Amino acid sequence: MNKFAFEPLAIPAVVLVRPKKFGDARGYFMETWSAEAFAAAGINAVFVQDNQSLSATRGVVRGLHFQAPPVPQAKLIRVLKGAVFDVAVDLRAGSPSYGQWCAATLTAEGAEQLFVPHGFAHGFCTLEPGTEVAYKVDGPYAPECEGGLAWNDPALAIDWPVTAGEAQLSGKDAALPGFAGFASPFRSEAAP
Repeated sequence: MNKFAFEPLAIPAVVLVRPKKFGDARGYFMETWSAEAFAAAGINAVFVQDNQSLSATRGVVRGLHFQAPPVPQAKLIRVLKGAVFDVAVDLRAGSPSYGQWCAATLTAEGAEQLFVPHGFAHGFCTLEPGTEVAYKVDGPYAPECEGGLAWNDPALAIDWPVTAGEAQLSGKDAALPGFAGFASPFRSEAAP
């Protein structure tokens, strides 16, 4: 029995995952991760840490974050409560989609998940107050490897659901640099 549906997004390395819910009058049950099912879909991440965040209001933007080699992080993101607009930006030099973005709306009700592989910046914007997000990562947090890009950089032209005046960011995220002049530490598998 197939317990997951895997849908590559506009940048095929980024995958929307839809777990199958089994419900009755009591509620529902679903698997949210299966190494075997994900490996069969080409996702071979070995997750080492789970993270969770709570955003009190609509319009909280977290990102765009990445962790560079030698300790990159792939992520599997899901919403426990509320909803987010979730974005991945391709930072793999030599990739045909370098500097492009793709996005999906993740909701607690829909139980969608987004797999973001190594070589991508990731961020999200909350669509509802009290949104809780959980995500798995396949590398430990390494502050010396962390990086980020400005969420609203015109060079990326991400179609966020909030304006700059509505967005709520941490001081750290508000100070992230733009994409111009970015020297990517990531390489596409197709690049020489």
